[in-house]
Amino acid sequence: MFLGNHYIGYLQKYGNDNMRESCSLVSLPKISDVRGNLSFVEQESHIPFKIERTFWIYDVPGGEDRGGHAYRVTEEFIIALSGSFDVVLDDGAGNVQTFQLNRSYYGLYVPKMIWRQMTNFSTNSVAMVLASTRYDARDYIRDYEEFKALKR
Repeated sequence: MFLGNHYIGYLQKYGNDNMRESCSLVSLPKISDVRGNLSFVEQESHIPFKIERTFWIYDVPGGEDRGGHAYRVTEEFIIALSGSFDVVLDDGAGNVQTFQLNRSYYGLYVPKMIWRQMTNFSTNSVAMVLASTRYDARDYIRDYEEFKALKR
């Protein structure tokens, strides 16, 4: 298992045999007291990679989707910091799994070569994405047919 000794939450696998070994919903530490809650994520402990880039998605207009691509190399860890949205993952072999992210103490690990689409954004939702690489447009696969061909 990729998780280090500092892992506090639990790892729960979802999906079919192909995606079961890769896409993971991770429960992050949640520290609660009367002042509120605190959660955190640590690279190479809660997630299997060193964080090279962080970005967030917000103010998504109603009915709009994000994503619609796969990466050749990049791995991601997606957290709903506020609100909710769905992440639809597709392994290119006809296996599709939808994860609803709506708690800031859960994150979704998405490995390379998995098609992802983010949809159903609630009002004022914020998605934070931790990525294993710096931005490189050449890493993106934006054509679904090309993605499926590369997966064969």
